[in-house]
Amino acid sequence: MPTILGQNQYGKAENRVVKITRDGATHHIKDLNVSVALSGDMDEVHYSGSNANVLPTDTTKNTVYAFAKEHGIESAEQFGIHLARHFVTSQEPIQTARIRIEEYAWERIATSDANSKFIGADEVKHSFVRKGQETRLTQITYDGEKWEVVSGLKDLVVMNSTNSEFWGYVKDKYTTLQEAYDRILATQVSARWRFNWTDDEQRMPNWEKSYEQTRKHMLQAFAETYSLSLQQTLYQMGSRIINNRSEIDEVRFSLPNKHHFLVDLEPFGLKNDNEVYYAADRPYGLIEATILRDGCEPKIPVDLTNL
Repeated sequence: MPTILGQNQYGKAENRVVKITRDGATHHIKDLNVSVALSGDMDEVHYSGSNANVLPTDTTKNTVYAFAKEHGIESAEQFGIHLARHFVTSQEPIQTARIRIEEYAWERIATSDANSKFIGADEVKHSFVRKGQETRLTQITYDGEKWEVVSGLKDLVVMNSTNSEFWGYVKDKYTTLQEAYDRILATQVSARWRFNWTDDEQRMPNWEKSYEQTRKHMLQAFAETYSLSLQQTLYQMGSRIINNRSEIDEVRFSLPNKHHFLVDLEPFGLKNDNEVYYAADRPYGLIEATILRDGCEPKIPVDLTNL
């Protein structure tokens, strides 16, 4: 045979599931986009077309919805762990399951006080508005023995309007950028962090608290770092997470520099004292790096699109 089969996987991608938990009149929402990828003893389906070892992707879709009912959705990570364990332990040909989940956050709408003219306005606990700050992410991989949980977020846009400089860089005949001693620093954070929970004998992290605290430390580091480069800020963000969250051993960031250029107002007889900027969407600098706990090996793929 002139060719052989390499790495392969299959599953059902982007299963949108919304779970409403009804605690009396108070409702809670979990809104997920779940993608399932399965691999194992799948040579024959590729070579001969035999489906003897193939669990239909439609079945994986149905499993997602059934598990939302049977197990609930405590967190994206916990839900992915339930799914991965099920596929590996219930189907002998499946040796590895990878579950990717995006979570879309909602917050409760604050309603009128008890004196509102609208009947029951003070009792509404079932109305929500979609949060637009970022999308929460997680990827769970299970091979029957070991777990790998990599969580994170994307599309979190942040800005410092001062306390950022950029100067002292290499210059050659093509350099036109002027040194800046007071600039806007803005980026759209894409981050992944890897947990050191790898087997069922370990104590499982509190996934919801971990996400909340990791996000908090990331944002605090961004706000509190007097930045001489986006690279420096990135390192401080990752270090703050590693130093404060013992369950996390590795953080990887991809930070596009959302450039803000001062507009030249001199032709109009006006002085622009760091007040009016042009926000450029492209091209943009792209800063990427991994921050590790000392003694740990990097495992998050360099190209985050291959997670």
